Amino acid sequence: MRDEEAKVFAAALQLPLQARAALASLLIESLDAEVDEDAKTAWSAEIARRVQELEGGKVKTIPWLEARRQILGK
Repeated sequence: MRDEEAKVFAAALQLPLQARAALASLLIESLDAEVDEDAKTAWSAEIARRVQELEGGKVKTIPWLEARRQILGK
């Protein structure tokens, strides 16, 4: 890491947790300059479908601890 990058990193570490998270998100987002409109449209449709299933009672949520247990097979 160059000196300038190290200084920016050190300064970023001084920010509050939420500000660091927002900065990290913005930096990651900046790496993907191209927006795939087809993917964006597909994800929007998928999100809308899932919300509709939840609101219509077609699917039920489970607590995170239960989901984690199922994922880990414990």
